[in-house]
Amino acid sequence: MDGMNRPAPVEVTYKNIRFLITHNPTNVTLNKFIEELKKYGVTTIVRVCEATYDITLVEKEGIHVLDWPFDDAPVLVALALIEGGMKYEDAVQFIRQKQHGAFNSKQLLYLEKYHPKMRLRFKDSNGHRNNCCIQ
Repeated sequence: MDGMNRPAPVEVTYKNIRFLITHNPTNVTLNKFIEELKKYGVTTIVRVCEATYDITLVEKEGIHVLDWPFDDAPVLVALALIEGGMKYEDAVQFIRQKQHGAFNSKQLLYLEKYHPKMRLRFKDSNGHRNNCCIQ
């Protein structure tokens, strides 16, 4: 891609939600990134890291981009799974099956102490499933 060896996207599916954990592309790698998003049927990107690319091309492809600064994308996915009814231990194990070494001890302690606020609704207002990409 841009000379760096980037990890492959990690897809996490639970009930009727799907997350795709990806690297953070640059403007140079953006076209290849958009191809990957389309391959997985992504409709929304939740950008949790520093903005490294212009979202104009992504949005022209019909993919919504949300900026939600968050220190660690696998933790955000684990929180969504917990909100969806999964126990924290199961959420951690579920993600680790796809992405080995996904959590450190500080993150595990945070997840262990996390209490869900409410159950997530996994469909949009039209009853369609949301396909989300977490960076």
